Amino acid sequence: MIDTHSHLFDDAFKEDLEACITRCINENVNKIVLVGFSHETNQKAFEIATKYNLFYPTAGLHPSEATKDYQKDLEDLEVFVQSHKVYAIGECGLDYHYGKENIVEQQLLFEGQINLAIKYNLPLIIHMRDATLDTFKILKKYQGKIRGVMHCYSGSYEMAKEFIKLGFMLSFGGPITFKNAKENKYIVENIDLKYILTETDCPYLAPMPYRGKRNESSYVKNVLIEIARLKQMSFEEVEKITEANAIKLFNLEV
Repeated sequence: MIDTHSHLFDDAFKEDLEACITRCINENVNKIVLVGFSHETNQKAFEIATKYNLFYPTAGLHPSEATKDYQKDLEDLEVFVQSHKVYAIGECGLDYHYGKENIVEQQLLFEGQINLAIKYNLPLIIHMRDATLDTFKILKKYQGKIRGVMHCYSGSYEMAKEFIKLGFMLSFGGPITFKNAKENKYIVENIDLKYILTETDCPYLAPMPYRGKRNESSYVKNVLIEIARLKQMSFEEVEKITEANAIKLFNLEV
């Protein structure tokens, strides 16, 4: 199994990281994409990945990092990417949930990271919250040059098909196990499995039966169980296909 979006470097795991890793190994979660979202977390993800061979680090700047100094931040990010082995740019994108005061900076920071992904031939990990249309409009400008994943996808079925046309996969985490996740369940049922990835976004968004508690990468198994149920396929087949999807997108060593 693969968790394609984990923040195991988070302080939530500082007391029991080794135990979490052991649980991953015991559950056969043998590849974890450690997703950075700031200069500090990019470094943390890389440092942990150098200690354990099941981790694959990324580097990016979350929209919450967008400030007037976005150009300097992009320059620093590129220096990091040039000097560290990373497997994707991101997470990056747009987040209007808490307001649009820095909307211009968010969009400029996002486009800068898209250009980095193109320059270094890396996939993008897209964070999109309450900003579906603007996210699509920006990505559309680069159609044919980009690939990546819509992290913890929460948009509509119609937009899911449009993002796939742009070269993106859809990743699902804990919320797919919630009873009220009707749209996401419908998407999983009706989108070809070759476009689907599995994630946890730990320590956030724990799946059932852990909802409301700290999430961890070993819980990606619960996501796979639900996807297998929705697709009316065996767990083993869903595991095999989603793992192959992740290996191909992120160019992971097998």
